[in-house]
Amino acid sequence: MVITLALCAFVFALSYWLTGWFRRYALTKSLLDVPNARSSHVVPTPRGGGLPIVLAFLSAVGALSFFDIIKLDNIYVAALIFPGVLVAGIGFWDDHRSIPAKWRFLVHLIAVAGALLILPELPAFRIFSIVVSGGLLLFCLYAVMLVWLLNLYNFMDGIDGIAGVEAMTTAVSAALLLLIQDQHDWALLMLLLAVSAGGFLVWNWPPAKIFMGDACSGFLGFVLGLLAVLTSSSGAMNLWSWWILLAVFIVDATVTLLRRIMRGEAWHQAHRSHAYQILSRHLNSHKKVTQGVLTVNVFWLLPWAYVSVMYQTWAPLICFVAMAPLCVAVLKLGAGTTND
Repeated sequence: MVITLALCAFVFALSYWLTGWFRRYALTKSLLDVPNARSSHVVPTPRGGGLPIVLAFLSAVGALSFFDIIKLDNIYVAALIFPGVLVAGIGFWDDHRSIPAKWRFLVHLIAVAGALLILPELPAFRIFSIVVSGGLLLFCLYAVMLVWLLNLYNFMDGIDGIAGVEAMTTAVSAALLLLIQDQHDWALLMLLLAVSAGGFLVWNWPPAKIFMGDACSGFLGFVLGLLAVLTSSSGAMNLWSWWILLAVFIVDATVTLLRRIMRGEAWHQAHRSHAYQILSRHLNSHKKVTQGVLTVNVFWLLPWAYVSVMYQTWAPLICFVAMAPLCVAVLKLGAGTTND
C-alpha cells in the first residue's frame, strides 16, 4: 500500500510539473486557443496541456511492466502504449497545425484496429441471453465503440475541468470496482490514469490556466475504452458497467450528434449545442457544471455501476436505468438543437 501511494504521488507530481512546463512552452510558441463565436471561453488560453497526462501515464505503465511490478500480459501493455501514442501524436500535431478531419479519422481507425488485432482474443459481448463472441461482428462492435469514445471525448472537452474530472472519477470508480473483484493490477493502472489526470487538472480547474487539447482528449477516450475491453476479458467488469461510468459523456455526445444529424447539420463542425455547454451558459459558470459532473459520477453512476458488476445478468437493464435520467436531462436542455 505504501509503495502504491508513493508511486501515485510521484506520477501526480510528474504530471503537474510537466503541465506547468508545457504551459510555459505553449506561451512561448503562442500556442493559444483564441476565443471565437463557438468558444465557451473568453480569454486566449494555452492549449495542448493534456500531453503530460499521456507522458506520465504511459511512462508509468511501461516502467511497471518492464520491471515486472504489474503481472499483466505484455500484449495488453503494448495495446495501450503503441496505439495510444499514435492517437496522442496525431492530436498533438493537430494542436499545432490543423489537420483535415478525414486524416485524423484515418489515424484513429488505424490505432483502434491495431489495438484490437494484437489482442489474443476479444471478450464476448452479452445482452441478456444473447452472446456475441468472436468473428468480424464482434471486432466491428468494439472498433465502433472505441472510435466513438475517442471522438466523443474530444467533443466533450469544451469547458474548464470537465474532461479531467471525467477521467479522474471514471478511473477511480473503475479502480474501486476492480479492487472489489481482486483485480489489483488493473486497479493500479486505473489509479495511475486518475493521478495523471489529477496533476493536469490542478492547472485546468476553472478558471483554466491551460487547456487539454486534442493530444490528450482523444487519448483519454481511447484508453478508457480499451481498458473497458481489456478488463471485460477478465470477467471482473462488464462493458455495461463501463458505459454507466462514462454515461455523462456518452449520453450528451450521442444525443447531441443524433439530433444534429436529424436537423441536417454538419455534425463534424464545431458548435456549442452540447448539453454541458448550454448549461454552462445558463449558469454562467464552468465550475458549477464541472462540479455537477463530478457529483453525478460519484453519487449516481458509481452505485449503479457497482450493482451492474454484482448482477451482471441484469447489467443491460441496470445501464438503461442509470442512463435514462441523463437522457431526459440533456433533451430538456436542448442538446443538439441550439448554438445560442
